[in-house]
Amino acid sequence: MPEEKVWDAATAQRYDTPGTGMFAPEVLGPTVDRLAALAGDGAALEFAVGTGRVAIPLAERGVPVTGIELWQPMIDQLRTKNTAIPVVRGDMATTLAPGEYSLVYLVYNTISNLLTQAEQVECFRNAARHLRPGGRFVIELWVPELRKLPPGVDATVWQVSPGYIALDTYDVLNQHVVSHHLGFDDTEQARLFRSPHRYIWPAELDLMGQLAGFELESRHADWSGAEFTAESRSHVSIYRIPPGD
Repeated sequence: MPEEKVWDAATAQRYDTPGTGMFAPEVLGPTVDRLAALAGDGAALEFAVGTGRVAIPLAERGVPVTGIELWQPMIDQLRTKNTAIPVVRGDMATTLAPGEYSLVYLVYNTISNLLTQAEQVECFRNAARHLRPGGRFVIELWVPELRKLPPGVDATVWQVSPGYIALDTYDVLNQHVVSHHLGFDDTEQARLFRSPHRYIWPAELDLMGQLAGFELESRHADWSGAEFTAESRSHVSIYRIPPGD
């Protein structure tokens, strides 16, 4: 499916859900708290800044934030809320933003929007290009739920709530997954949103970091620092460029 059809103006307008979902205080608050602490007195760069869900509150905390974003409709939506955050249009694997940063971050599974391993490795290398010695690259990513797939089944349902069903269909040969989000109400009308991804195991992610000159500093199950275990459904991984390199 063409990605420009995924991240179009209608999607950008539906993306913001103030106070709920990704924008709920219990989700967004710990994310911004952790990133602000990691940025310290330096500047932060968000890959795939989107509509500014994280960048805007982080900037309001006093952290100088720049964004890189490929899709113009997402930038346009961001600009309805904030006109001060610099945004460079381009992809997160190759696009350069001016300046040097203490923190580069990539949240909410977005590295998986790069659909090849080579692009994902380049994303790490691009983060390294932007960071000063000792700088950190933070990735929030889900853990593939392949243990839920019995033989002959290629889909998992991962959320069911009033008016909403979400499921993933897996292509385990190519390490691809398509997320299907189905919204509906009491009428006969329903809305389907689909997005393609390439899933990454934590160990593979660590190797990508090593190839780009990073060391894994920490991994937790969430932004609040919960322990990462074999049962964790996602992780927040912090990679660091060694000081002095």
